[in-house]
Amino acid sequence: MQTRKLGNSTLEVSALGLGCMGMSFGYGTTHDENEMIALIHKAVDLGVTFFDTAEVYGPFTNEILVGKALSPIRDKVVIATKFGFNVNTDGTPGWQGLNSRPEHIKQVAEASLKRLQIDTIDLFYQHRVDPDVPIEDVAGAVKELIAEGKVKHFGLSEAGAQTIRRAHAVQPVAALQSEYSLWWRKPEEEIIPTLEELGIGLVPYSPLGKGFLTGAISADTKLGTGDFRSQLPRFTPEAMQANLAFVDLLKSIAAEKNATPAQIALAWLLAQKPWIAPIPGTTKLSRLEENLGATNITLTPADLGTINEAASKITAQGNRYPEHLEKLVGR
Repeated sequence: MQTRKLGNSTLEVSALGLGCMGMSFGYGTTHDENEMIALIHKAVDLGVTFFDTAEVYGPFTNEILVGKALSPIRDKVVIATKFGFNVNTDGTPGWQGLNSRPEHIKQVAEASLKRLQIDTIDLFYQHRVDPDVPIEDVAGAVKELIAEGKVKHFGLSEAGAQTIRRAHAVQPVAALQSEYSLWWRKPEEEIIPTLEELGIGLVPYSPLGKGFLTGAISADTKLGTGDFRSQLPRFTPEAMQANLAFVDLLKSIAAEKNATPAQIALAWLLAQKPWIAPIPGTTKLSRLEENLGATNITLTPADLGTINEAASKITAQGNRYPEHLEKLVGR
């Protein structure tokens, strides 16, 4: 497995990480804890060193799972988690508003350390920008946690360019986590140039379009009521039917490369910048192995040109989030 440096930071991770959210949250299905731990261990065996979780996934259960799996092999891995919500404490999924007050950030750090069974959080992201707390105060709180040895690196998620600049001036930002894929390329407009200028790594989540770009989903796919994708405008039957044009494009390139659409989608991301480290999530060993195969695919400049030219003629249908969640991104 190749490794990549996230920007100018000292944080080095596997070219592809593993997003762990779906193992315990978001898709309406439960998974056996031991099976998920075994999957995480297999990922480590295959060279993955970068694992992503958050307190809100569950809430809390995903951090506990990741802690059980990775704390015994702590020296081999980089663990990222997140703060920024008033998480439900009654065991129900979700949250009650944003909360990035400095005292709350520090409380979350302590709780996450216990659940993860580690002494230091490698990468601590603000999950969503809190408009009620100056980003300088957020960065300052994480800076203090770094000074105390409880956190190694500061990250932001779905932040706007000016917010990134303001935070970076107080405490260097190692990585920005944002959605980025062949069907969501808005980060290319302002975010990626800002990251390149400042020396900040990019960690794309949903690099496979929440599963859509794998080709395993069609307009006839019925999403369960507990599957969060059923709430997303981009996953209505009409939108999915229109967006199959992206899958068709990936299939055409995959056929030439003896690969799968998912592998081409990931290889395309890896080819964009050397400081991009996507974190596709999965609960299946076959999909894990398939995704990691993307690191062995080389897309030539001609291949990338073909993909970009074809993709430029496709307009993605449907917003990626409903309005109440759309308000939380890009601040």
